[in-house]
Amino acid sequence: MNLKEILLPRDKVFFRLLEEESSNVLMGAQALNDMILNFEDLSEKRKHIEEIEHRGDEIVHSIYDRLRTTFITPIDRDEIGKLASLYDDVLDFIDGVAERLKIYEIKTPTEAMKKLTHVVLKSVEEINVAFGLIHEITAPNIEARCIEVDRLENEADGLLHESVAALFKTDDAITIIKLKEVYEFLESITDKCEDVVLELRNIVVEYS
Repeated sequence: MNLKEILLPRDKVFFRLLEEESSNVLMGAQALNDMILNFEDLSEKRKHIEEIEHRGDEIVHSIYDRLRTTFITPIDRDEIGKLASLYDDVLDFIDGVAERLKIYEIKTPTEAMKKLTHVVLKSVEEINVAFGLIHEITAPNIEARCIEVDRLENEADGLLHESVAALFKTDDAITIIKLKEVYEFLESITDKCEDVVLELRNIVVEYS
């Protein structure tokens, strides 16, 4: 009996909810990328990202509510909950970056911000594809996406180190503090993305 046959009679709403969560996280990453590339109307853009983050919380709550009332789940209920929670962390950090851009009154985006945000968006796009494949948990296809997220996380690490090193060559202490925190938050999003794919890998190993 293959995985598809095992899952067929079980409640598939969790796959739909996880895909819905993933689409919402992708919307958040796209909104942050737009905020960085088109650095205007920051209050409105920050509000939009906050709304996306709230929607993400609602989806995660729906997943947990469903877990409490469903006897048979397509994959282990703890794994579903953990996957949903880990991906919600990604959106929380996206929201955190948007908040800092606004409250720190950043006047213009740096090239480092643009590069790091692009890596964030690419990471979320890869995970979104993987979540779309979770119905069948086809290991080779999901693994390819996981490998790319790992590579992107390494790329973000390098960008962070270069960007912070460049900051400390300047003499504006306040700007250094503000930008360093924004850069670190952006890189942390890729760390959170890596946590998501690690859990995806664990699921693939268990159910392949």
